Amino acid sequence: MTAALAPTTVLDAAIWQARRRAHEERVDAWLTPHLARRRRGEKHPVEDFLFTYYSHRPAQLRRWHPGAGVVLRDADPADFGRDYRAGAAGVTLDTEGVRARRAESVAWIRALLSATAGRPAQFGCFGMHEWAMVYRQTRAEVRHNAWPLRLSPERTAVVVEERGVRCSHFDAYRFFTAPARPLNVLTPTRESQHALEQPGCLHANMDLYKWAYKLSPLVPSELVADAFALAREIRTLDMRASPYDLAALGYPPVRVETPEGRAEYATAQRGFAERAAGLRARLLDAVTE
Repeated sequence: MTAALAPTTVLDAAIWQARRRAHEERVDAWLTPHLARRRRGEKHPVEDFLFTYYSHRPAQLRRWHPGAGVVLRDADPADFGRDYRAGAAGVTLDTEGVRARRAESVAWIRALLSATAGRPAQFGCFGMHEWAMVYRQTRAEVRHNAWPLRLSPERTAVVVEERGVRCSHFDAYRFFTAPARPLNVLTPTRESQHALEQPGCLHANMDLYKWAYKLSPLVPSELVADAFALAREIRTLDMRASPYDLAALGYPPVRVETPEGRAEYATAQRGFAERAAGLRARLLDAVTE
């Protein structure tokens, strides 16, 4: 069982209020255009993904939490939520209570993060998971059918068949078309997620945002925002390397059907894996004894 953390840091009002404002301003730069598009009924296959695929609502992302082990001077616990308590030094998170209530979830996330961090990164998938999601589909069936494919459906299928699919991530695999699933070298399931997830995977590293917000308010909101920022960049590469033609939106393709495109993809993937390793370590520090 993970031990509860005693408060170790006391923040004066000016300091924590400045941190809260900085977080809100950072998040507003992402939220404002998304909410404007939503009001207009517009969809963006890159910029809106993190708000539609994941369950964390915009208002939740914007709300600031200091994380476990922090005391806020001159604060009102009602401003932060039900898990905060007022004490002699100030307001602090009821870390022990949150950990007890979420013990099963925290243990599951901690085990996944630890298992993933302990494996060597693999960089040979070249983004074929996105291609497997449109494999042998008609234009009407394609998920983002408001946008054209870069290649014909026939040529797209040939690329998938020639390259093969090496996806280890269940939440990508579950969106594969039925004809594409037998082409994958693995058959990921939710039950095998801890055994298969590896730190080179774009989707595993994008999901650090999910694990960060699911651990909130045990982790500071700055860490959740850092994970969101990385996931946003990863989604950009994911869609640039996909079979969709998003050049009209300002996303030049990474042509993974070519040797040059595959090299470009793997280089970017390695950079994301290095950055994700630091975020994964920070999340593990927050939920490990």
